[in-house]
Amino acid sequence: MHDPIEQKVVILGKEFLVGCPPEEKEALHESARLLDRKMREIKDSGKVIGSERIAVMAALNIAHELIEERSIENGCTRDLGERLRVMQDKIETALEREDRQMEL
Repeated sequence: MHDPIEQKVVILGKEFLVGCPPEEKEALHESARLLDRKMREIKDSGKVIGSERIAVMAALNIAHELIEERSIENGCTRDLGERLRVMQDKIETALEREDRQMEL
């Protein structure tokens, strides 16, 4: 492995410098594009406001997809995906409630 070099990635129009080994540069940029795409989808839905909240929801969505993929690969399709969907709904409801309270 080589020493990390700084790579510039852009997420939701903001630039970030991230230390990354040269051999992982493409994976970093691919990850940044995925995160940017997920965050834009959430932002465009209008359900979640604020970069921090959008980032949390995007992270939850990506984690959910990863867990589902791993479950399928392992032959374990239990109700984990459903539990994560319920948890995501609860988080979205709580964020919406908090937004309404802030408006008052």
